[in-house]
Amino acid sequence: MTTSRSSLSDRLSRAPAVSPSQADHARRLVADWQLLADLSFADLTLWVPLPGGAWWCVAQVRPLTAPTTQPEDLVGVEVSGPEATSFVQVHRGGEPLVEEPDGTGPAPRRREVLPVRHEGAVVAVLARDARISATRPPSQLEVTYLDIAAELCQMVSAGTFPPRMLEDAEMSPRVGDGLVRLDAAGRAVYASPNALSAYRRMGLTGDVVGADLAALTREAASDRVTGEVVAAHIAAAVAGRFPDPLDVEGDAATLLVRALPLQVPGREHGALVLVRDVTDVRRRDRALMTKDATIREIHHRVKNNLQTVAALLRLQARRVSEPAAREALLESVRRVASIAVVHDTLAGSREDVVDVDDVLDQVIPMLGDVASVGPAAAVVRTGRFGELPAGSATPLVMAVTELLHNAAEHAFPEGRPGRIELTARRDGHDLVVSIADDGRGLPPGFDVAASNGLGLQIVRTLVTSELHGRLDVRSPEEGPGTVAVLTLPGVGRVHR
Repeated sequence: MTTSRSSLSDRLSRAPAVSPSQADHARRLVADWQLLADLSFADLTLWVPLPGGAWWCVAQVRPLTAPTTQPEDLVGVEVSGPEATSFVQVHRGGEPLVEEPDGTGPAPRRREVLPVRHEGAVVAVLARDARISATRPPSQLEVTYLDIAAELCQMVSAGTFPPRMLEDAEMSPRVGDGLVRLDAAGRAVYASPNALSAYRRMGLTGDVVGADLAALTREAASDRVTGEVVAAHIAAAVAGRFPDPLDVEGDAATLLVRALPLQVPGREHGALVLVRDVTDVRRRDRALMTKDATIREIHHRVKNNLQTVAALLRLQARRVSEPAAREALLESVRRVASIAVVHDTLAGSREDVVDVDDVLDQVIPMLGDVASVGPAAAVVRTGRFGELPAGSATPLVMAVTELLHNAAEHAFPEGRPGRIELTARRDGHDLVVSIADDGRGLPPGFDVAASNGLGLQIVRTLVTSELHGRLDVRSPEEGPGTVAVLTLPGVGRVHR
C-alpha cells in the first residue's frame, strides 16, 4: 500500500482510462457527495484504476450525521491484489457489490462498492463504508435517509447523478438543515424536524406531510412571483429535472430551497427537497450591499468635489500673471485630478481595490494637458501594476505621476525630445517601480534625501509614510539620463 498527495484533477489525470468528460463527472460527484454521505451515515471513497492493476483513492468524504468508520486519510492510497478484488469485480460487471462485514477495526463496518457510470461507461468505483448499528430499531428519520441514499446510489450507478456542479456548493442546503421527501405527485411523505421548523418560520400553520409542497411553498412566499418560480422548480424536480437552488422569503424567514429528482427504474419516482434557513445570511448580504452602495456613492461625490476644486484652481491659474504662481497652481490641478481619477475608479468598482494600470492610462495623458512641459517627452509603460487596495493605490499613483512630471519637466530642457519609461515588476511580494529617462541626467552632488524640490518631497512623504517603501534616484549604469526607483514592500501581491 502506497500513498501520494496531489489535487483531485491531477489524480484523475494520472488514470489513463479516465477521459476528460469522465473526469468532469467524477469532479461533480465529489463536489456534491456530502449529501450522499450524510444520507447514508457512511464514509465515501472514490477509486480509479491505474496501469498494472492497482487502484487509487482520489477522494474521500466523511458523514456529518454519524461517526466516521475511516478516521485515517485514504486519499492517495493505492491498493492491489486481494484488497482490490471487489473494485475489479464491480468495474468489470457494472453491478454493486456488498462485501462481508469487517469486524477488525474499533467498530464493525460494512462496505458496499458501487460503479460510477458516465455515458454508459464505468468511470470509477465508489466505496460506501457504514458502521454496523446496534440492535435498536432505526428511527423514521434514519429509515427515510437510508431509503433516499439507496435511490441516489442507484442513480450514481446508472449515471443519472450527480447533476451539473452548483455555483455555490458551500451554501447549498445540507441534509441536517431540513429534508422533505416527495412522492410522484409532489406530495410530502416525510419532513424532518428541521424542515418543519423552517416552514413554520416561513409562516406556515398547516401540515407539511401530505401536502403539495410546491403549492405550500408558493402560499408561504411573501412575494408571489418568487413563490411561483420556486414552486415551478419543485415541480420540475418531481418531473425528473435538476433545477437550481432558489431563495424564497416568507413573513419571518428566508429559505434556500434545493430540489433533486429521485428516479430509479422499477421504483416510484419522487423528489428530495432540502431547505436551509438563510435569514441571517441574507440580512447580512443586504446590509453589505447597502454599505457597498454607500461607499461607492461617497467615492463618486468625492470625485465630483475634487473635479470642482481642480476646475477652480485651473480658473485661478488663468488669472495669475506671475509664471511661478501659475505653474504652482497647475501642478496642484494635476495632483487633485490624479486623486479624482482614483475615486472615480472606486465609484465604479464593487470592491475596495483599484486597477492601477487603468488609472495611470487616464492620468498620464493629463501631464501635458495641465502643465507646461509640452509634448516633447514620450511616456512608455511596461509591466503591470495590477489591482491594489485603495489605501495603496492612491499614494502610488500620486508618487508615480510626480516622478513622471519631474522627469518631463527637468530632464529635457528647451523642449528637446526624449523618452520616459515607466516599468513595474514584482520581486516576491514587493512591487518595484522605475521611471527612467534619457535626458540630461542629475546635477553634480545630487542627493535625493537633501533635495528641497516640492515634487520630490511629496514623493518621499508618500513612499515612506503611506507605502512604507523607499525611493532611490540615481544615474543609469549605461547611457545618459536618470532613474528613479520605488521599492514598495508588501504591495506586490495582486488583489483579485
